[in-house]
Amino acid sequence: MKILKKIGKWFLIIFVLLNVAILVTGKTYLYKGVANTYLKGRSGPAIDEYKIFDNREVKAGMAKDWAVSKQDNSKTLSETHQKQFADMGTVAFVVIKNDSIIHEQYWDGFGADSYTNSFSMAKTFTSMLVGAAIDEGKIKSVDEPVGDFLPQYKDGDNAKLTIKNLLTMSSGINFDEDYVNPLAYPAAAYYGSDIKKLTYKYKVTEEPGKRFKYLSGNSELLGFIIEKATGKKVADYFSEKIWSQIGAKNSAFWCLDHEDGMEKVYCCFNSNARDFARLGKLYLDSGKYNGKHIISTDYVLNSIKPADLLDEDGNKNDKYGYSWWLIPDYKGHQIFYARGILGQYIVCIPDKKMIVVRLGKKREKRKDSNHPTDLYYYIDAALEMYGN
Repeated sequence: MKILKKIGKWFLIIFVLLNVAILVTGKTYLYKGVANTYLKGRSGPAIDEYKIFDNREVKAGMAKDWAVSKQDNSKTLSETHQKQFADMGTVAFVVIKNDSIIHEQYWDGFGADSYTNSFSMAKTFTSMLVGAAIDEGKIKSVDEPVGDFLPQYKDGDNAKLTIKNLLTMSSGINFDEDYVNPLAYPAAAYYGSDIKKLTYKYKVTEEPGKRFKYLSGNSELLGFIIEKATGKKVADYFSEKIWSQIGAKNSAFWCLDHEDGMEKVYCCFNSNARDFARLGKLYLDSGKYNGKHIISTDYVLNSIKPADLLDEDGNKNDKYGYSWWLIPDYKGHQIFYARGILGQYIVCIPDKKMIVVRLGKKREKRKDSNHPTDLYYYIDAALEMYGN
């Protein structure tokens, strides 16, 4: 009994000290993080938890249904792919070919109108808005200094930073991109309530424009620039310039840091597989949607070619453009795609006029230094069934 009392006493002391430390350091977002992960039996975020945050609606315009191919679901996933999809917690798999749905499957109670988080696919969507703002003359070019919009980046090494450096993940800013450490930028930004204050703490510490280093804060800074350049909330601008122009069926929801606050543009755009696919179509068609120019062709083509950088290993970058991931040669195909941390993908295969959208609950660790292993499951499945 005495031992139990002693253990209880030390547990209480540690509990009190932890809470004091959280309150003193201002890291109260940890309460929300723990409440929505470990106390729910998870070690990380869920794909459908957008309602635990404040959101801003991304309003849809005139909906236009996808055409459905005569071959729709004429093929079935192989046993190998069925197991792979199940092991990764797949909830949606949609294949578009020649602008028509040719395959569509859902699992675990999800359907065509179910909302799931895009996670880091939102970085790609934010890049689209930079292109729209350049087209509109709100931003001069990708080479414009960040300091023209954000005074925090006007002086010293910060003044060297350009919009292109943010788009290509070559900012040289000292963001701590750690998905395990609850004190690092991703968790603090995701569960915190003042993303601008958090983001502005970080500074340029390496020469911008030289080395690829994937950092969520880079995309968040682009969101601040878009808001400043256009005078509009990011979600509203996305609705105006893109979402309402591409026939999206449903409004989307972009998570905010607090009520009527700032969009978490690096992570948290919530929609469904069919509407996500429309964003792939926009870039597959070089910035046009059903013949109408939405984003300039030059910007789109520059977005999906490798940025002139060195990668993490000191090799010439061949995997990243303006917030699009690139596979320069996979089984003879040039592929570009958007991705999120739990295996959210919009994959474009231009020579097949194919778009593959996969949404799910897990992502397998990388096959190489560039791309997650499970990505190839979905590409292979689509090509094996409908690549001819």
